[in-house]
Amino acid sequence: QVRLVESGGRSVQAGGNLRLSCVVSGGTFSIYVMGWFRQAPGKEREFVGAISTSGGVTYYTEAMKERFTISRDNAKNTMYLQMSSLEPEDTAIYHCAAGHYLRFGRDTYGLTTSYTYWGQGTQVTVSS
Repeated sequence: QVRLVESGGRSVQAGGNLRLSCVVSGGTFSIYVMGWFRQAPGKEREFVGAISTSGGVTYYTEAMKERFTISRDNAKNTMYLQMSSLEPEDTAIYHCAAGHYLRFGRDTYGLTTSYTYWGQGTQVTVSS
């Protein structure tokens, strides 16, 4: 059974930085496209970004690409989300997700339906 566990979320002041981690167990990490999504209270789940199986290609929502960086370490079965210059609007639960690379094609990386496995999320709270 594939399991995803996020960590690293906490409360920070605006302008601060955070790095989230997502550890995958029970599956072959290197065949999964990995993604980050976030969900703020009362809002729909929002795509943050994704990373290819090798880590060589990343995809971001346009509004986040300047401040957020996704990376992965296949030897550690771990994906990361480095967030900088955090704003109160970044407050949300951040979820990681995994999907077999064959499920992805053009314009599919931001779709929740492309991903099979999801973590429970980690809370990020940014105060002004």
